Amino acid sequence: MSRTTRFMNCAPEDVFEILADGWSFASWVVGAARIREVDDTWPQPGSRIHHSVGLWPVLIDDSTSVLTLDRPYAIELKVRAWPTGEGKVRLECIAEEGGTRVVMTEDATNGPATLIPRLVRDPMLDARNVEALRRLAFLAERKAAEPRAAKRVEES
Repeated sequence: MSRTTRFMNCAPEDVFEILADGWSFASWVVGAARIREVDDTWPQPGSRIHHSVGLWPVLIDDSTSVLTLDRPYAIELKVRAWPTGEGKVRLECIAEEGGTRVVMTEDATNGPATLIPRLVRDPMLDARNVEALRRLAFLAERKAAEPRAAKRVEES
């Protein structure tokens, strides 16, 4: 199982604001090309994001659904990208002094991707998830800075 961590200079609530915005999914998930639809109940368990993966003109329509939610501390997702298969992703937000440590675990659970030996599969997922957490950090830290910036403008 791939396990990737990143410290973010924001609160767990700031990270979850991004995670709770299903329309932002393609902005931070590496490989997600576009969002076609987000269930109104996202990110409640059972809700889905309908997305496309790949590069134009070869796009595959699939979905990601929420398995469990403990907002703002953890969310577990069932990710689908057939024909490669399905996987499970868990994002945990651990409050630490000065910010949040986000731990992302992922593994293939069904389909051809499970045939790739873990010794090969995990480093590929690690590399992808380092970039995903970098993008998520950019969005969450920018979101966290917005109220402070607006407050400074109001005070001037």
